[in-house]
Amino acid sequence: MMFFFQSKLFSLPRYFATSLLVPLRYFATSLLISLPLLTFSQALLFQQDAVTADNEDQIAMQLFQAKNFEKAAELYSRIYPKKPTFYNYSYYFFCLVEIREYDEARKLIKAQQKADPNTLKYQVDLGYLYFREGNAEKSKKQYEEALKRLPPDPSQVYDLANAFYSKGEYEYAIRAYKKGREILPPTYAFGFELAGVYERNGNFEGAFEEYLYMLTLNKNFESLVRDRLQNVLLEDNDNSKNEMFRKLVLSHIQKEPAKTCYSELLLWYSMQQKDFELALIQAKALDRRQKEAGDRIMELAALSISNGDYKVAEDAYTYLISKGQSCEYYEAARREMLHTRYIRYTADQATKPKEYQELKASMNTELSLWENNPEAVPIALDLAHLETFYLNTPDEALDLLDRVLDWKGLPPKQSAEVKMELADIHLYRGDMWTSTVFYQQVYKDFKNDVTGQDAKFRNARLSYYMGEFKWAKAQLDVLKAATTKFIANDALELSMLIGNNYDPDSGTVALGIYSRAELADFRNREDLALQTLDSIPMLFKEHPILDNVTYRKGEICFKQGKYTLADSLFAIVIRNHPEDIITDEAIMNRAMIHETWLADTRGAMDLYQELLNNHQGSLFTPEARKRYRVLRGDNLK
Repeated sequence: MMFFFQSKLFSLPRYFATSLLVPLRYFATSLLISLPLLTFSQALLFQQDAVTADNEDQIAMQLFQAKNFEKAAELYSRIYPKKPTFYNYSYYFFCLVEIREYDEARKLIKAQQKADPNTLKYQVDLGYLYFREGNAEKSKKQYEEALKRLPPDPSQVYDLANAFYSKGEYEYAIRAYKKGREILPPTYAFGFELAGVYERNGNFEGAFEEYLYMLTLNKNFESLVRDRLQNVLLEDNDNSKNEMFRKLVLSHIQKEPAKTCYSELLLWYSMQQKDFELALIQAKALDRRQKEAGDRIMELAALSISNGDYKVAEDAYTYLISKGQSCEYYEAARREMLHTRYIRYTADQATKPKEYQELKASMNTELSLWENNPEAVPIALDLAHLETFYLNTPDEALDLLDRVLDWKGLPPKQSAEVKMELADIHLYRGDMWTSTVFYQQVYKDFKNDVTGQDAKFRNARLSYYMGEFKWAKAQLDVLKAATTKFIANDALELSMLIGNNYDPDSGTVALGIYSRAELADFRNREDLALQTLDSIPMLFKEHPILDNVTYRKGEICFKQGKYTLADSLFAIVIRNHPEDIITDEAIMNRAMIHETWLADTRGAMDLYQELLNNHQGSLFTPEARKRYRVLRGDNLK
């Protein structure tokens, strides 16, 4: 029955549906904006008394749209007696009110009441007529009388509330729904309808309370409640509605901890806001209260990792490990904990060699427990990458992966992953031939798979490093249609780099130097990469690739921990190319540098604000909004 209100709306003609959504006192204005004006030929027909029974309805509506209420009323006075529908009544009544023919309007209402004495919406029309006449006391009396007469009939509740709503009398509409809730069975809660009126009236706390109430009535309302909340919270420039909602749900959780629907809702909301710390609090509470196996904790940890919140992921895995071996995720959590630490360490320029060594020891310990077990392959891959690219011991990494390839029962897909890492390590060592052999083997075995596409991309990138630009671009252009968005985007970016910087005059000299710099950076030889990049502007005073040189230097300086220099380089990119596809990333990089490494809160906030204002479609917008709120001092817990 909760959909009765909407179904009644949409069963009526479009014009009346509109009238229910807009206060009647503004009815004419709203329709005039949305519908076409009376054309000259139609007006001429009217003036020539060429109105026929077939077209008088249309002419009346055209006149109404043109705000010619007097002539529209004249037509409706002839139409209504022949077709006494609620459609014609509504427009006739409104026209009479607008031309201040109050006595005629009163007669019209009385006729409707006589024909249908039990329908309360006409009493609301009478009250509205008194209001337009300037008699507020009589108006209020009619409204109160209508509420008093409201019977335990759902259709009457909807009709009366709609009548009040269409006149802009939102408080009376609320009272009508609330009385309906009192006199009817619990099935008729009118919660969604009440929430809609509260929203229209600007009372968002009241709307939120109704949504929470509906959630407690029936868990099946969960999806609808979330959809409605998402629409309300989306339009919130000053974050006031989001803050109000969060506090309200927290308050209900504290008052009624046994009702898990509140914790479920806050968990959903926190994940929508990418507030994974608060989400983990709710997930753990639900896991304990409902004696769950830990499924939602594992899902939240994975989501946190994908959003770069490694601390929350580690806390989640720590919680699962603390449950002991009886927890079905105990072993998986231990492995994922190591993987999360690996990602966090390798993403943080401040990680010390000692920490890498400690992580290596932990990985070796865990790996020894899973020898010859395919589930340990991810640990082996992380360890090999750590040994090569962060500890500069590629020979140890090659020995490890060669042993893994000999494990019995190793699935083909995991064997391919090991070969891909072996290819990267050989590339790190400068053994281009062995590297391309491994890439080609994987591509041959998985041509129509994401793994094969990744191998094809890496092999094309290897050709780029080696200066084989035409061949590399040809392969990359094919990969632009890859099924995986990340591979397609990477292929598009590298293809554009080659295409935009293949200078007919200088050949491939500048591009060749740039690709060698990128290879040096791949091998973690940052100083050599910077020296190589610096040679390009010395050789070429003007060249399209100079923009890329500045940005790439910023990335490498950031990687080295030279944050002030990196910030200045990103600033140059933003200043010279405000509309470039990498500008939003440059702004985000600067903001993070100012916040985390330069201790410049005000500068970071300004940069986050710039990203939010000028790059609203950026992938970095959610994180920028969150960081801005934290720096502003908002309480996000």
